[in-house]
Amino acid sequence: MPGHGWVGLGIVALAEVLLFAGNRWIGAWFTPIVWSGYILFMDGLVARWTGQSYLTTRRVELVLVALASVASWWLFELYNAPRFWRGGEDLSGLWWHYHNLEPNPFLRRIGYDWSFATIFPGLFLTAEALKARGVAGLTGLRPFRLPKWGARLSVVLGAISALLPLLVVSAWLVPLVWVAYALLLEPINYWRGSPSWLREVEAGDYRTLAALLGSGAICGFLWEFWNYWALIKWTYTLPYWGEVKLFEMAVLGYFGFPPFALEAFAMYHFLRSWLK
Repeated sequence: MPGHGWVGLGIVALAEVLLFAGNRWIGAWFTPIVWSGYILFMDGLVARWTGQSYLTTRRVELVLVALASVASWWLFELYNAPRFWRGGEDLSGLWWHYHNLEPNPFLRRIGYDWSFATIFPGLFLTAEALKARGVAGLTGLRPFRLPKWGARLSVVLGAISALLPLLVVSAWLVPLVWVAYALLLEPINYWRGSPSWLREVEAGDYRTLAALLGSGAICGFLWEFWNYWALIKWTYTLPYWGEVKLFEMAVLGYFGFPPFALEAFAMYHFLRSWLK
């Protein structure tokens, strides 16, 4: 494995050790540090297994993925905290809430953006690793073609799911956000010739679809696992079955991570296509 993969694994291990040793600086910056280490480690694995990765052959792509990740997550923050668009003094989020934030606004913004920049790279590298080894056999299967009316219906449902939580501010509608842009943008990417798992399943190749779903489940678990002990962290308020938890996340909420990976994939490739 390339050296940066071992460096990433060391960062994850050292961050864990210092966190449980009571280092408050590591505890405060634990999320972006440990996820940066994870990305280095997974990039090393992907490079070893496939011969290419963000840091070995696609460095510009890594910058674009990170920028798209930051921009997309600020959009999700808008859904979570309507104060960003409607004004007022309500500073609480609908679903997730941050605790023990850095008091310095400049450093707090660095913490936000650094953390948000790790989301898409972590998801996509995990999916690449799964595609190379975990689900490599899911090709040459029976093709599936979404009918034209199904694709159009998906776009309509996606648009409604994206707009409704902005028009009707309710914690009950937040789950729509985690499927909205997958429904809306995946068919558009297919029609525009951008990377699309819909096109792949038409050829009987289910590797990208399965790898993304698995990546969402793995990264979702790790997000909540590492968040649980961090000093600067997030918690949730769910209006239904929120009492049954694994770490800070209600067990029901874990079902949102796999479709979120599909959504991240669709959002990135939609944004990326405009640079061509």
